[in-house]
Amino acid sequence: MKKIVIFASGSGTNAENIIRYFKASNTAMVTTVFTNKADAQVIQRAEKHQVPSQVFSKNDLETGKVLQEIKIINPDLIVLAGFLLKFPEMIVASYPDKIINIHPALLPKYGGKGMYGMLVHQAVVENKEPKTGITIHYVNENYDEGNVIFQKEIAVLISDTPEVVAAKIHELEQAHFPKVIEEVLTNG
Repeated sequence: MKKIVIFASGSGTNAENIIRYFKASNTAMVTTVFTNKADAQVIQRAEKHQVPSQVFSKNDLETGKVLQEIKIINPDLIVLAGFLLKFPEMIVASYPDKIINIHPALLPKYGGKGMYGMLVHQAVVENKEPKTGITIHYVNENYDEGNVIFQKEIAVLISDTPEVVAAKIHELEQAHFPKVIEEVLTNG
């Protein structure tokens, strides 16, 4: 059975969805959730499914302590699901084409440092974009610049608020992220 580790910084709805999906699959299992926030809701979501979590500091991430923990687990795939820190080059170099991220826009639009969550949806609405969507991509040394694995778009209506766009994007994430992870693991 293949091993997945998830990195998340917040509420963990995508992480929980991935954990649930793979509990019902013979392809892989989520072995650990890593988070940089001791009060992140993702910890409780992981515990509910008997998945251990590890809390670490930005310093732990940058100095290689987290990399050592990852190496002990030896995952087949590292999944960033709402993880807000820049992933260090030492981890990216150690796991080439084994780290994927989901972004709440159609990259290359609305990507890069500081573009996450509601900030992305506000920018999409303010710029009167006719469409938006999700991008699942490999992680490289730059924010949101890795090779695209999958994109799915939706229409943005003139009446849509950033909150409405966020809800539409969340539905796409829930529907597609676990399936794309499974495809990457199966075909990788």
